[in-house]
Amino acid sequence: MGFELQLVLDLAGTFVFGLNGALTAMEAENLDVVGIVVLAVITALGGGIIRDVLIGSFPPAAFRDWRYMVVGGGAGLAAFVARHLWVRVQRSITVFDAAGLALFCVTGTTTAYAAHLGAFQSVILGTITGVGGGTLRDVVIRRVPTVLSSGLYAVPAALGATLTAVSLSFHFYSGAVAAAAALVCFAIRMVGVHFNLNMPGSEPGATCAGADDG
Repeated sequence: MGFELQLVLDLAGTFVFGLNGALTAMEAENLDVVGIVVLAVITALGGGIIRDVLIGSFPPAAFRDWRYMVVGGGAGLAAFVARHLWVRVQRSITVFDAAGLALFCVTGTTTAYAAHLGAFQSVILGTITGVGGGTLRDVVIRRVPTVLSSGLYAVPAALGATLTAVSLSFHFYSGAVAAAAALVCFAIRMVGVHFNLNMPGSEPGATCAGADDG
């Protein structure tokens, strides 16, 4: 039952992150169908591959199980085929990103915990799994990664991962708990987007005090 839940959440996260990557490609770059599918796959599988490499799981699950590639690539193709529909719903890009973030912070944490890592290490890897694909996506299309420019991106992922790790540590993890942790991450991320909330950062054009003195 646990493995089935993990697989369902993983593939769901792969699909929505794949949609996000494809939609981002269509919005930000003039890419053909191959480029759209490639960016979809990178976004969908990047976080999980980084996690598995850090855990020492070789080859990563994305290469061991054909379903990950098919679901990620299929999401890219689906977005391309229905591109005229998606273009009308620009907000869907953010929604899919938040959904992928929420699902992967949970599955990344449970995967790390199953590899006999501690709760703290599992939270770190769960967060990395959530933000990794989006970070690679942003690097490929040459823009500042969302994780570096939006305070309420890594933070929701870390909170979702923490809830998951606590439930695993105290042995009450279940499908309901996984859904709750993912929902917390998703809700906080969407609230941050809606109200344009960010962690404190440097002001645009700000310079160090006294830099022009003398």
